[in-house]
Amino acid sequence: MRKTTAVRWSAGLAGSAMALVAALAPASGASAREGAVKDASCNWATATSVAACGGMSALIAAAQKEGVLNTITLPPTWANYGTLLKEFSSKYHIKYTDAIPDGSSQQELDAIVHEKGTSKAPDVVDVGTAFAIDGASEHLFAPYKVQEWNQIPANEKDANGDWYYDYGGYVSIGYDASAFTSPPTSFKSLLGSQFKGAVGLDGDPTQANAAFSAVFAASLANGGSFNNVVPGIQFFKQLASAGNFVTAQSDAATIGSGQIKVGIDWDYLNAAYAAQLQGKVDWKVIIPSDAHYASYYVQAVSKYAPDPAAARLWEEFLYSNEGQNGWLEGFARPVLLNNLIKDHAVNESALAKLPVVSGAAAFPSQAQQSAAKAIVVQQWPSVG
Repeated sequence: MRKTTAVRWSAGLAGSAMALVAALAPASGASAREGAVKDASCNWATATSVAACGGMSALIAAAQKEGVLNTITLPPTWANYGTLLKEFSSKYHIKYTDAIPDGSSQQELDAIVHEKGTSKAPDVVDVGTAFAIDGASEHLFAPYKVQEWNQIPANEKDANGDWYYDYGGYVSIGYDASAFTSPPTSFKSLLGSQFKGAVGLDGDPTQANAAFSAVFAASLANGGSFNNVVPGIQFFKQLASAGNFVTAQSDAATIGSGQIKVGIDWDYLNAAYAAQLQGKVDWKVIIPSDAHYASYYVQAVSKYAPDPAAARLWEEFLYSNEGQNGWLEGFARPVLLNNLIKDHAVNESALAKLPVVSGAAAFPSQAQQSAAKAIVVQQWPSVG
């Protein structure tokens, strides 16, 4: 399905049992949005907080004047984004577009550069952490701190406000329970002969965060570490040599058709597939016993957003209780989950549906992610 690299799991989120239970549509013409960047007193394109330009009422008015939000690479079934976009649009009467819904994190950054200055350029992005780091270093993002900024742990956001964690999950193994007499329990178990022609990833690890994270998790399961991702690449070479690894992308369509019988993906995506394909495929989800690897994705506002007020309003929506519960309803663990629980604002029914995880999550530093990304980009083509 898409997206690219991993992140750090909140200590509170990992340590609490409760917390462990995360084609563009036609855009309006540029003329309709001329002058929308500024209201009478403030430039939303450079506003670093909602307070800087008069508060939420002023932000809503400016965003409605723009009338459009351009998102990119947000598949409707990915962490409940389809519902979140519709709710945002209905609540604020703002149209939205979503370019290349099945694209990757790298394509999101490329679009900021290539579409700069046009009305269809991305207003916001949702990318893997390594790509967020790249985007910030390339000065592609506009610093903006949502009202809940102080609730986001310091190690889960860029101090300047360029990006901040949003929702996350664990690398999991989904499988068609009707296809195997002995279900998979770990990465190493996938080398068994019963899984010939069965195992797929969610995209290309050099481009997509979900697939990259699967390689990192496989490394941990095979004697590697956050300083050594090579065993993960070697594992997939073994899987390919055994004839078990297939290049088809694991998603609802390939699972439904039987092309993919085992998908290594985020737990919230595999859980969503189980619900979506109920009655057609008996799709089960487990966290591999030999690697507990967790990751968040990242939000950022484009420095060149054609709809800067709408971009900031979208972020405010996502970090509100409504937005955070929206991700939770998509089987993802929102970054402010602990706060929702503490404030008795959590959707208890959605919380109870999260895949069960026992034991602590593992996560690399930002420097380790960047180093691993470079190695995967270099060596993955040899997997074959």
